[in-house]
Amino acid sequence: MIPAPSPPEPAQLRLTHHAPGVHATARIRAIRAGDATALPTLAGDGPFDLRRARPHGDQARVCIVGAMSAPLGGDRLRIEATVERGAHLHLTTAAATIALRGPTTSHATYDVRLTVAEHASLQWLPQPLISAARSNLRQSCIVVLAPTARLLLREQIVLGRAGEPPGRLATRLTVHRGGRPLLDQHTMYGPGAPAWDGPAIAAGHRAIGQILIVDPALDQQSPHAQLISDNPATGQAVLTPLAGPALLITALAPDTLRLHRLLEAAHSILEQFS
Repeated sequence: MIPAPSPPEPAQLRLTHHAPGVHATARIRAIRAGDATALPTLAGDGPFDLRRARPHGDQARVCIVGAMSAPLGGDRLRIEATVERGAHLHLTTAAATIALRGPTTSHATYDVRLTVAEHASLQWLPQPLISAARSNLRQSCIVVLAPTARLLLREQIVLGRAGEPPGRLATRLTVHRGGRPLLDQHTMYGPGAPAWDGPAIAAGHRAIGQILIVDPALDQQSPHAQLISDNPATGQAVLTPLAGPALLITALAPDTLRLHRLLEAAHSILEQFS
């Protein structure tokens, strides 16, 4: 008798090994459930171990824990988070993400797709991404917002570990609100990227970060553009209103500690507008 084949594993939990690299996806879905936010979908595989954290009021909280070294050359990694109408989600990572070369020189991809519905909010606050020497990573983040949705997004990049140059890194952040483009930003760093270390991009610094805030309340009151620090040697940050109810804070610093201080200083200015 020929034994019956085993049933296929669910698509959201499938870990596929290709030559080379690992293909893995994490999926999170948040919905409104009475006075709270529920998480009917919380599925991760490969390097993504999703942990529920203690909720804060009506906001659900999820921490992504790295279960293996990733992304390595050839990996194809993806995070999908959907926040349904009236739900509120805080999403972070437990530790820095380190892009490494791995067994192949093929590039890795790390794609994040965030969707936020009407009267919902999302805080996407991952720990820094470190581009290690000889790595090759293409990272993208696509955000789709309803007109009444709110977003707090933070990105931090470290170009190389201590005493080493960075790898090759291409990042793209695309945000649409109400079906219209709000922000489309594409930057490249490291070997092969023109002028990446010049005054127009990194300006000799190794830590780069930004905070994006989208909130309909900014239509009523929004700060003017301003420079946060006037000392280029220790880092600088600038707060820039965008065409829409949004603000972008961009910072450059020699290291992650000073980058964090700059971003915090800029963010504190916004408290009067919250």
